[in-house]
Amino acid sequence: MNQRMLGLGSRRSVIREIFEFGKKRAAEIGAENVYDFSLGNPSVEPPQIVTDTLQQLLRDEEPTALHGYTSAQGDAAVREAIAGYIRKTHGVEADANYIYMTCGAAASLTISLSAICVPGDEVITFAPYFTEYKVFSETAGAKLIALDSDPDTFQIDLYKLEEAINERTAAVLINSPNNPSGVVYREETIIRLAQILRNKSAQFGKTIYLITDEPYRELVYGGVTVPYLTKYYPHTVVCYSYSKSLSLPGERIGYVFVNPSADHAKELYLAVCGAGRALGYVCAPSLFQKMIARCQGVTSDVSVYERNRDLLAGALTQYGFSCVRPDGAFYLFVRSPEPDANAFCERAKQFNLLLVPGDDFGCKGYVRIAYCVSPAMIERSLPSFKKLAEEYNLKDCE
Repeated sequence: MNQRMLGLGSRRSVIREIFEFGKKRAAEIGAENVYDFSLGNPSVEPPQIVTDTLQQLLRDEEPTALHGYTSAQGDAAVREAIAGYIRKTHGVEADANYIYMTCGAAASLTISLSAICVPGDEVITFAPYFTEYKVFSETAGAKLIALDSDPDTFQIDLYKLEEAINERTAAVLINSPNNPSGVVYREETIIRLAQILRNKSAQFGKTIYLITDEPYRELVYGGVTVPYLTKYYPHTVVCYSYSKSLSLPGERIGYVFVNPSADHAKELYLAVCGAGRALGYVCAPSLFQKMIARCQGVTSDVSVYERNRDLLAGALTQYGFSCVRPDGAFYLFVRSPEPDANAFCERAKQFNLLLVPGDDFGCKGYVRIAYCVSPAMIERSLPSFKKLAEEYNLKDCE
């Protein structure tokens, strides 16, 4: 057996382990008594236009055309619809011939890293980061280098980035809005990041690519804007998914967009196509490709997540917990009241609160709470959170 694959298969991600525990616990005491904040699984329904479009496609399209193969990189009309939306919405150059349809953001990232990296390369990201980045990078033969962010804001520590880039650096990978912190990287952060990458690319005589992971782009609150990275740094690859914006995580549909102005853009796009072929990701689901072509610019009801954030963050702060207030996504990244976040999460289970320790996100001493659940569940969970706070004698501000 391939021992690396055996290891990955033998141990699920910590998020999935807790999710599976939650299902077992729900069978024992009833789902309404388990407060599962483990998985980033949207509770908000997809917009009605998604259902209407799928029904129309199933009713009006020829089955062989609807369910048959598209081109390996995706249907041409779908890719043109996405390129048109990018041009109109973000005011940047976009070309359908530089878009590759994928089975969600995980496939987009794995393909992009495999297209860019060779064995011995390094990929820099910033903690906290999505747990699977290490798996994706190592699959591409690269080593993931995780740099600590500013602990007060979780913005990128640009001084650490400047020191960390070296001749082995192939790419920098960012995620904004961030999973698990919910932080949106500010425009001034992005401007300085882009300048560092320009300087370091010149210093080492090679292009350092920027990969941006964007499944949460539309999930922002209070008028916050998420900078579109190709405006600031041309050598950018955008990895996008409709899982969160349209509440379709199980349908696995997204894309890779290579900025046509990037160095070696044509070769990079062909490498993306080659990586998709090698990894078996050719032809993303045909039905959902055709659906999203008609649903560009549509999002689920983000206001539900904003209300959930305000309710949960407000209550936890009142109970004495501490976190950086998120501007996007649907996660709270809460400081554990004891150094071992795993021990804290085990104690939380006594109150049927299922939280994810931050260790696998590259941040010990924190837990992630996914608040993409029903408002009613959050209301039911608050007494348990209060009891948990009392276990640690946290300050109650009431």
